[in-house]
Amino acid sequence: MSAATRRAPRAGIDPDPSKSWLRRAWPIVRAHRGLLVTSLVLSFAGLIVQVQIPDLVRVAIDGALVQRTADLEVYVWLICGLAVAQGGINFLARLYLLRTAYDMEYDLRNIVFTHLMRMSYAFYDRVQSGELISRATSDIRAIQMYLAFGPSILVQCTIAGVAFVLMLSINAPLAVVAMLTMPLVGFLGVRMRAASFPVSWLIQSRLARMATVVDENVQGVRIVKAFAAEQQQVNLLAAAADKVRWAYVTDAAVRSRWLPVMDNLPRLGLAMVLLTGGLMVLDGDATVGTIVAFNSYVLMLQPPFRMLGMIIMMGQRAAASAQRVYDILDTPAEIVDPAVPVTPPPRGAVRFEGVRFTYPDGTLALDGLDLHVRPGETVALVGATGGGKSTVARLAARFYDTAGGRVLVDGVDVRDYPLTTLRERVGIVPDEPFLFSMSLHDNIAFGHPVATREQVTEAARAAGAHEFITDLPEGYDSVVGERGYTLSGGQRQRVAIARALLVNPPILILDDATSAIDVRVEHRIHESLRDLMRERTTIVVAHRLATIGLADRVVLIENGRAVATGTHTELLAGEPRYARVLASEVTA
Repeated sequence: MSAATRRAPRAGIDPDPSKSWLRRAWPIVRAHRGLLVTSLVLSFAGLIVQVQIPDLVRVAIDGALVQRTADLEVYVWLICGLAVAQGGINFLARLYLLRTAYDMEYDLRNIVFTHLMRMSYAFYDRVQSGELISRATSDIRAIQMYLAFGPSILVQCTIAGVAFVLMLSINAPLAVVAMLTMPLVGFLGVRMRAASFPVSWLIQSRLARMATVVDENVQGVRIVKAFAAEQQQVNLLAAAADKVRWAYVTDAAVRSRWLPVMDNLPRLGLAMVLLTGGLMVLDGDATVGTIVAFNSYVLMLQPPFRMLGMIIMMGQRAAASAQRVYDILDTPAEIVDPAVPVTPPPRGAVRFEGVRFTYPDGTLALDGLDLHVRPGETVALVGATGGGKSTVARLAARFYDTAGGRVLVDGVDVRDYPLTTLRERVGIVPDEPFLFSMSLHDNIAFGHPVATREQVTEAARAAGAHEFITDLPEGYDSVVGERGYTLSGGQRQRVAIARALLVNPPILILDDATSAIDVRVEHRIHESLRDLMRERTTIVVAHRLATIGLADRVVLIENGRAVATGTHTELLAGEPRYARVLASEVTA
């Protein structure tokens, strides 16, 4: 389903963190109440039909077999009819319940994923991807299971009440005997709930840690193999899996302590019914049909109380999972659209005024940077590694907010732009391009999905990618592997350049975007870029003389500041620091 036709979630999570997790999830349940209530009503109707069958059996035994005053065949057909009716009702109830469950899961996944897409770079700098994957998958499934199936199980448990009412109408003393063990079952359920909650939280946390290990090793498999570290990583996963195993064993120990007692208490009730009922039959206070019916009713009580234990465990798992999901949803997006957005005409001017910025880990990247790039100008940023050059790109597109000073695009603070508008104006080609597992056409057209093949081809030619793409067996329809690793580093960079050029932003930032490209291919790309840069503001993070040669002006960045500016020739002649940087980092 495309983004244009995607159904929006019917409701969201209540934002009030002071409420219980269930009250916060209630808007989603309420939004799907139509099918859910229909399913619950049908389930209850099926239970009503079910509890009628033992009573019919009682009447049939007493009337047709013992007293011989009724026709047994009539009761057989009645019982068969009720069984068929119950099957049909239960089918519809199950169908509607599953539809409700998957609709809720759809909404929860979209709510979480939409929120993740709003989060800034800083959020992803500090949160492990495996944690996010676990919370967006297994945790959401645990919540969905409880929200959808919890009410259904509770309805199933009402069979105990319905059966008790019928037993009272048949033989009140025997009904009391049958229910004697049930209060103890409820007490044990409360105790098990208190014991299982911390273990449920621990299980979800350790599953997330294991997911992180798997995710990192899948993404970094080439590094693992390069250092022959397979066994080391297997040991790391084994340690994480062992912690998960311990948590599950602990959970099983809690369940094994309480569930067998909860399961067998109704059987004790059955023994008491047989003993008491048998004595009553001998005394003439009950019939054989009554004993058989009560036996069926007591057997009906066992599944609800077994499910009672299950719903307690589901509730604890869902509560733990909900808190982990709410931790994400309650984290506010740091980079948001302004209350009163400003959208000036695009000219291509970029200005940094006294900009200070520190990364979340405490690394100071920019320390009072002043930089002005005029519309249509091409500026190369040169400096030692870690001097803050790449940070310029990230702040210009507002992937982070400055700690001090301001960044202006076309004379307006980037914090006053709608994010979509700003990022349409500032195109970035990173030094480590990311490609998706889809065709090369779709990768290039990622920022402009409706682009024609001709437009994609034109962008690929400008980026020097057309030749190698057409050499592939399926050309532009070739599907690249995950992260584009079926291509070389230089090929990935060329596709990334084409992707940015297709969007045609008025401001283009090349963050060392040709570092992995062969010098001869780079020269051809530069020739194409020269024509494209004439009407475009371009900032180039440069490490090669060939790349610096594209620039009208060179800015030397040192310790997060612009310490010198001029042409390459001027800086080489009059700025010793520039010459030292070239000698150490720039290769011809």
